Amino acid sequence: MDLELDGNAALVTASSSGLGFASAAALAREGADVTICGRDEDRLDDARDRLEAEAAGEVLAVPADLTDPDDVAALVDATVEAFGGLDHLVTSAGGPPSTTFLETSGRQWYEAYDLLVMSVVWTVESAHPHLLESDDGSIVCITSRTVREVADGLLLSNAVRRAVIGLVKTLSREFAPEIRANAVLPGTIETPRIEELIEARVARGSYADYDEGLAEMAADIPMERIGDPRELGEVVAFLSSPRASYVTGAEVPIDGGSLRS
Repeated sequence: MDLELDGNAALVTASSSGLGFASAAALAREGADVTICGRDEDRLDDARDRLEAEAAGEVLAVPADLTDPDDVAALVDATVEAFGGLDHLVTSAGGPPSTTFLETSGRQWYEAYDLLVMSVVWTVESAHPHLLESDDGSIVCITSRTVREVADGLLLSNAVRRAVIGLVKTLSREFAPEIRANAVLPGTIETPRIEELIEARVARGSYADYDEGLAEMAADIPMERIGDPRELGEVVAFLSSPRASYVTGAEVPIDGGSLRS
């Protein structure tokens, strides 16, 4: 299916690796000009090189700290200057630390809110006038299945990410019909973070090897495996595209059927 993204301009935040990178790659394969960003410049340069090897459009890499509103504004400005506009915004962010309620400091709550919520707010604020000028303006926010079903030890993700869903629902009404806004809810997907987690458990002796760790993580997933980042990226590209022109305000689980509601 042609997603009709050829020549469009897209910005994907927190995209030097993981689900952000997978989303940027899917958009780039469809012909969109894509801006990626991250705080680690070496990792960002490597991500740009990997994208350029398969991209049909241009790739711009901009170092940025998403918890700094000035960096976010500069990121959007750089995208518009390079590509002449902005059609699609995809927001992503790294996960907050694993913690429980009694272990969590007040500072950690504020840091998680800036990382997961305010980064989206600041990016949307800066991007809005440019998305409004597009014929196909769209926003897709990458959140987590924890907005529907809490995960043990992930207090901050469980509690704070839900604000992004409220934001997406509100934007889908306030910005309609010119701009669509949707969210995706990834479950367990084989990102570098999951790989590190499994390898750490192998080192501790919890698993005999990496394959056993993968199998254990997939035990309660109806699809009997964990997800591939590319599978999420392609859903994000579809939701960004004119092919999803009547989809807004949606929360799309990408979790192999593991959510129970």
